[in-house]
Amino acid sequence: MPMDRASRQVPEPRSSAEVTGEHSQFRLDLERIRFSPYFSRLSAVTQVIAQPGAGPLIHNRLTHSIKVTAVARAIAVKLTDAASPTRAFALEHSCDAVVVQAAASAHDLGHPPFGHLGERVLDRLARESLGLADGFEGNAQTYRIVTALDVSEAAPRGLNLTAAVRTAVAKYPWTRYVDDAAVGDGPLPRGLRRTENGVEVLKFSAYGIDAGDLRQARRGHPPTQQSIECSIMDIADDIAYSIHDVDDFYRAGLLSEGAVAREFRGWLRSGAQLRDLDDEALAARSSPPGSALEGLRRKLRRSDPWISDDDAFADAVGVVAEDLVDGLLAISFDGSIASERALSSFTNRWISHLQSSVVPAPQDEVRTGLVTLDRPAWHEVEILKFVHRHFILDRSDIVLYQRGLSRVLTRAVKGLTAWVHDEHDRDRVPQRLKELVEIATAGYAQLREERPDGIPLPQAAELQSLGVGRGVIDYVASLSDDQALAVSEAIDGRPDRLWDIGQNL
Repeated sequence: MPMDRASRQVPEPRSSAEVTGEHSQFRLDLERIRFSPYFSRLSAVTQVIAQPGAGPLIHNRLTHSIKVTAVARAIAVKLTDAASPTRAFALEHSCDAVVVQAAASAHDLGHPPFGHLGERVLDRLARESLGLADGFEGNAQTYRIVTALDVSEAAPRGLNLTAAVRTAVAKYPWTRYVDDAAVGDGPLPRGLRRTENGVEVLKFSAYGIDAGDLRQARRGHPPTQQSIECSIMDIADDIAYSIHDVDDFYRAGLLSEGAVAREFRGWLRSGAQLRDLDDEALAARSSPPGSALEGLRRKLRRSDPWISDDDAFADAVGVVAEDLVDGLLAISFDGSIASERALSSFTNRWISHLQSSVVPAPQDEVRTGLVTLDRPAWHEVEILKFVHRHFILDRSDIVLYQRGLSRVLTRAVKGLTAWVHDEHDRDRVPQRLKELVEIATAGYAQLREERPDGIPLPQAAELQSLGVGRGVIDYVASLSDDQALAVSEAIDGRPDRLWDIGQNL
């Protein structure tokens, strides 16, 4: 059976050298992350809407990470405040605000070009074309960057971060190879799903090649349980994501007040009748307004019965309808001081409200970390995230653009792989790509030597091909959006953007 918090193992105590003062090891970790070129690169990686088409005030992965860090630090400070009723709980679990900041700053380092679309495309290419059984995952790529790919003078590989910070970065603290017996037959943590064929891993924080490091860092923690700092970072990411995406879409003129109002008012007016429809009728193109929100209510009831509540859902729909639909969206954003003030007021009000709504989680609930949002705020965040998914990500113009970007990444991965395998021209492969292939090949050889439990071992004859595959994925994932476009076009014989590639080649 999965381990609950009542039988929670206690991690090894942190040394005074780690946790004392501004020059603590945790502070050094934070500085190494923020001075990393992988961190700087995030300024040129899409959050949701590409900046060239929407303007410079739209969030990118760097501005998102900075704001997640600010939210996460505020939550950690509140939990550990001397006057807070949660102080004893936070101290029991060794909550450290600097560890929280470091994890929040690092949490998106592994995002490839073009955001979540890039994740899906690279995962498919890694598994289907390159023979990498654990594919690509942004969280696992983040862990790989801080432990194997980035550089520090203090270690031959990686940033030489403390175990506490590496643990806090691991939002889904397992690999793609989860043993069904290890998680039991009860509820599963987020990122895992039970199917007819066993447990399916949807999200994970380390590739098999990096599993040994993750296990060492997490020594003393339950197998599937986030550390408290990781849990705070995770919630801060949800908060920032739910609010700043609304900010972006409103600013870019992509949120239609009419469409959003129709959906919300339809559910508030006809929720009882919508409950009588079956799932197929709800998903039909002819379904009445409010059907998508009703679908969300049902999904939350199925996946999170530990906190989902019909009354709380209805209250959250009403709150968001009043503040977003009848408030912010009722006046179009025109760039004026008045519209900027209205947007700032909306954002600050919600961030403050959600930060103050973080509480210790139920002790026996595997679906959440050590801390969570209280019931009303949890539902409000789910409603806000619904606005993003339903009214933006499903737009046909955005889907059309994304289909084009998927071909960009496919050309880059397949072209670079062919180049590395070309016996007549592989000596001229970019030096950085050669080094990444060497690092990956050595990692797979080490995996064969260490033979960690539960991780499939590569055959000796596979080491080179696996090293090439992982090295190419590591290389493409490290590009900015513009660099990925430039590499793809150069490989395709179009030199228009050749000089945009920069120092990655």
